[in-house]
Amino acid sequence: MSVKNGDTIRVNYVGELTDGSCFDSSEGREPLEFTVGSQMVVPGFEAAVIGMEIGETKTVTLPPEEAYGEKNEDMTVEIPRQEFGADFTAKPGEQLLIQLGDGNQIPVTIMKIDEESVVLDANHQLAGQTLVFTITLVEILEQ
Repeated sequence: MSVKNGDTIRVNYVGELTDGSCFDSSEGREPLEFTVGSQMVVPGFEAAVIGMEIGETKTVTLPPEEAYGEKNEDMTVEIPRQEFGADFTAKPGEQLLIQLGDGNQIPVTIMKIDEESVVLDANHQLAGQTLVFTITLVEILEQ
């Protein structure tokens, strides 16, 4: 029995950057459960599990276009410093949640702060990165 589109599966995984540093792992947690084809994980991860059998482990390298995409410079914005108020103490590298006009919130990373402005980046933190996943199929729940 192998994984096909539409199956609900459970996998253990380790996600690393090409330098070997780990950015995410299911180790110490329940396996990741998702339905293949539901776009709950990045496209390359979904494609990698198709055809896998229970107990099988594979390692895949995903270029940015199969993961979180390339960095989009249009998702970086400079906002006047005074809009953050006098008690704003965040530092570059920290993340904030920004509320959009429609009420939704998105995470942004502070790229730069100076006397006049704050530069925010709404790209996913892993955008532009090549990712390496080691995936083990634990279970096929529904076919």
